[in-house]
Amino acid sequence: MKFARLSAFATALMLSSLAMAESGGDRTFDRMMSANDRAVELFVAKEKAAANPVVVNEKKAQKTQDL
Repeated sequence: MKFARLSAFATALMLSSLAMAESGGDRTFDRMMSANDRAVELFVAKEKAAANPVVVNEKKAQKTQDL
């Protein structure tokens, strides 16, 4: 019985050390941040393109003022 407990404890320690490995998580986080930065750049470029000045039609503006 003591051997089973000891082996279960050793297995739990080994599995927890594998689960806490840093290299995979760091790479995933770096990839996620790179994708986020790229998405923000694309969004800003799209918003700047949409912020072009709007041409106002003078005749239409006068008609709406008459109402």
